[in-house]
Amino acid sequence: MTVLVGFVPNPLGESALTAAVAEARRRGERLLVVNMSRDDVLVDARRAGEEQLERVRRDLDELALEFEVRQIAEGGDAAEVILDVAREEQASVIVIGLRHRTPVGKLLLGSAAQRILLDADCPVLAVKAV
Repeated sequence: MTVLVGFVPNPLGESALTAAVAEARRRGERLLVVNMSRDDVLVDARRAGEEQLERVRRDLDELALEFEVRQIAEGGDAAEVILDVAREEQASVIVIGLRHRTPVGKLLLGSAAQRILLDADCPVLAVKAV
């Protein structure tokens, strides 16, 4: 089975990646790191640069962990992409970063994390940035 982590290039993404590594080791499973970027915007802060993804690969190589790093740029909705990949890969758990949002922010903008938590077919581990 697979531990899937939604990675973004910020402290929240780093915390999620750290938790996912620990979870993959604990379960003895492969780690799938997914970075997703919307294809309908010119600049997306969630999109990791090639140097960032290469650093993630190097760090994971040093841990002697079976892994794959996948960047998906064709999707518009991060939650839908993560959920689709989790189903395709038969993920045993999804690890996501969770940031604090005000009640009004949740109401107006929705939340990819909330959709993943509610719609995932497997357990979801939500972590905060440290």
